Amino acid sequence: MERTPPDRCRVLESYQDGTRAIRELASAVEDWDVPTPCADWQLIDLAGHLRCVAENFLEYLQDAPDSRLAKLFAQDAASAVLIRQQARQNAAELAVLPPEPGPERITAFSVSAGAYADLMPDMWDRTHLIYRGTKYTVGDHAGAACVEWHLHAWDMARAIGADYRPRDPEVLVSAWHWGVPHLPLESGDAWESVLRSSGRAPNWPDPGEGPGRSRGGRQRNARQGVRRPPASSGGSAGRPPR
Repeated sequence: MERTPPDRCRVLESYQDGTRAIRELASAVEDWDVPTPCADWQLIDLAGHLRCVAENFLEYLQDAPDSRLAKLFAQDAASAVLIRQQARQNAAELAVLPPEPGPERITAFSVSAGAYADLMPDMWDRTHLIYRGTKYTVGDHAGAACVEWHLHAWDMARAIGADYRPRDPEVLVSAWHWGVPHLPLESGDAWESVLRSSGRAPNWPDPGEGPGRSRGGRQRNARQGVRRPPASSGGSAGRPPR
């Protein structure tokens, strides 16, 4: 699986599935201040991060193979260094976003993610970046985008007390190996492997409870015990698929 790039058609379908899931889940949100599986982030923060990441991915695609991301990976730095640098970028971009409501952030995400989807098929085989002597194409990075969107769809689902599992989790395994080459992937069930490798706990927050809810099903104060970070990190465990 590690040596075989993911199938193009499956990646394109998975990409569209992920963006669609985010839009549908966002339409069901009643409170954007509830906590999420991403450490210290409320749902409004996650929506802002989605906007930033989609805009960045579009920029990287348009600038390939000379994007900011390509220059970062060309340093052949250790994984920990790449994680820290990407986390700092995530923090800085989230900190300067205007205080817009969640739906507006999701709309901005949809515009950039849609533009990315329109461009990537014709650029599929173009070099996206080179990491430790290996060339990774636009198609490879499209797999990373799939992983990103499905992980955040799961975050959103858990934040509103629901669950989420991609329709084709197996493609995310090969997409991880080619789209996130600087991070290892745990073994086991395909979707749980992706969740755990990104620093998430599959049973967050507790197998018997929904987020911000008591066992009796009553909504607790969503702000209680949750702080909005002045500048968010890359997410739990600092891993970049956040």
